[in-house]
Amino acid sequence: MQKLFKALALAAGLTALQAGFAHADLKIGFAAEPFPPFSSKDASGKWVGWEVEAIDAVCKAMNEKCDFVEVAWDGIIPALQAKTIDVIWSAMTINDKRREVIDFSDSYYRTTLFIVGAKNGDLDVSPAHLAGKTVGVQGATVSFKYADEKLKPAGVEIKTYTTQDEVNADMAAGRVDYAIGSAGVMTGFVKSDAALACCEYKANIDDPAILGEGIGAGIRKGDTALKAKLDDAIKDVAKSGGFERITAEYPELKDVITTPKP
Repeated sequence: MQKLFKALALAAGLTALQAGFAHADLKIGFAAEPFPPFSSKDASGKWVGWEVEAIDAVCKAMNEKCDFVEVAWDGIIPALQAKTIDVIWSAMTINDKRREVIDFSDSYYRTTLFIVGAKNGDLDVSPAHLAGKTVGVQGATVSFKYADEKLKPAGVEIKTYTTQDEVNADMAAGRVDYAIGSAGVMTGFVKSDAALACCEYKANIDDPAILGEGIGAGIRKGDTALKAKLDDAIKDVAKSGGFERITAEYPELKDVITTPKP
């Protein structure tokens, strides 16, 4: 009986030790709002898009099992800080303001902003020319940062929305004069049925002071181990040509995003 007790105790101890070495799945935070072609849900409710395929490749390179967690965009940093998620992977621009509260992986792509407006051939989008007009942007984004810092002081009215879809819907309906968004998203919007009759591309915004250091994965302050794993995995995917292969599946992104080179 004593030997049996010792054997059971040893087995329990080994199980506990193994559990201690096991790690939970990485929780990847995606903005719940659709952001095609980067991330959105298909008809079955599955997440699809460039960002989804990219994080799948990065998780594979890290040998990690990753679970997607939907979070409202304006609550995604608090969710990271509260440990509801481990990584923000949702087209988040690396900039100094965000670095005050979270850390970032290396950039896994860079892009610019597009301004879209009514189809009238007027391509002047200088702040002075837009004075008195209304520009729609998604809140808490680099589009908002550009509008707030560059356009608002010139007398442009800034209208903020929760999602980019809402911005684009109001642009198509003529409720705003201009809309600003990620180049990849706005390229697709201009070609959509909703926009073909009303809207046209006006200008590309490529301002390093606004666009920061590119798009990176957000992680909690001081999580150096996870940062190192993400950085190494991003390099591995770039070296294998993985990002380029993913981009090739999304023709609208071919000329508007730049991924890391090996």
